[in-house]
Amino acid sequence: MTSVREVASEAGVSVGTVSNVLNRPDLVAPDTRQRVLDAIDALGFVRNEAARHLRSGRSNTIGLVVLDVANPFFTDVARGAESMADELGSTVILCHSAEDPEREARHVAMLEELRVQGVLITPVDCAAPHIDRLLAHGIPVVLVDRAAGRRQLCSVAVDDEWGGRLAVDHLVDRGHRHMAFVGGPFKIRQVVDRHRGAQMALADISNAHLDVLETTSLTVAEGRTAAQRLFALPADRRPTAVFCANDLLAIGVLQAAVQESVHVPRDLAIVGYDDIGFAAAAAVPLSSVRQPREQLGRTAAQLLAEEVDDADTHTHRQVVYEPELIVRASSAAPAGATAVPGSDGRPVTSKPSE
Repeated sequence: MTSVREVASEAGVSVGTVSNVLNRPDLVAPDTRQRVLDAIDALGFVRNEAARHLRSGRSNTIGLVVLDVANPFFTDVARGAESMADELGSTVILCHSAEDPEREARHVAMLEELRVQGVLITPVDCAAPHIDRLLAHGIPVVLVDRAAGRRQLCSVAVDDEWGGRLAVDHLVDRGHRHMAFVGGPFKIRQVVDRHRGAQMALADISNAHLDVLETTSLTVAEGRTAAQRLFALPADRRPTAVFCANDLLAIGVLQAAVQESVHVPRDLAIVGYDDIGFAAAAAVPLSSVRQPREQLGRTAAQLLAEEVDDADTHTHRQVVYEPELIVRASSAAPAGATAVPGSDGRPVTSKPSE
């Protein structure tokens, strides 16, 4: 690798002048600056960013740790974070925890060693000790798709209780009274909140019932498995609608329904969560609770940048977005039921007045 000294020799300047061209070009006379740039080009010099960051104690990179890179939800969150980071002159290192606390801890330790500016993270556990370690070492942390239970860090999340209520209110409006919630594991906060919202929607309806089909993960395969358990029930005990904790589960339920010749939505209505691109493109377009996925990533990166730039006066914020229900063909009214007029194809967003 070509060194700074070789560039200086080629350009006939000091090492300090080369350093100024690389880091503070406005301090160097235009003719001298161009001579150094020509030498860099001729020698194929590439600056050693890692060494520079170690000397300064700070890099221009941020870490992003997500639960599942295979989930399109996190792909969109990452796209939003990278877009904002690019606008701010930073780069993003993406890490996949696979919902494994130990793997997550290893990623966080690696990011700390790389002297990242800060970390955006969707943690398996918000109380994990490695998050406290980052804060203790002065590395800002922003929780993504998680509501912060403490005020010493920022967070960006969605009101998942309200999202669960939107989904089940819609199914009730469509005439369904026996429904199932498909989701899990219940150690994931979003699953708990979406289930709680679903229960809230049925709190004042005496003849409504919500079964729970817990899954071990939020994947298409787990959705198919849950649907098989559902279809094994006698017809008179089978729910007429399901609310899935995310769209991957809903797609799995839909696949199993097609395989078992269960008509959607006549025999089974389905509502998912996230409104990923595959939801609208499914064989039967899926109704889904939409989250502002890219906006979550952009806002998280912006909050992190604000704290990095002004740590002494920065005020931590907990940003919560409201989801919206996108109604499609998968959640039409069951046979003999009356649907609420005027709700097809429109987002449902507003909370009832208290």
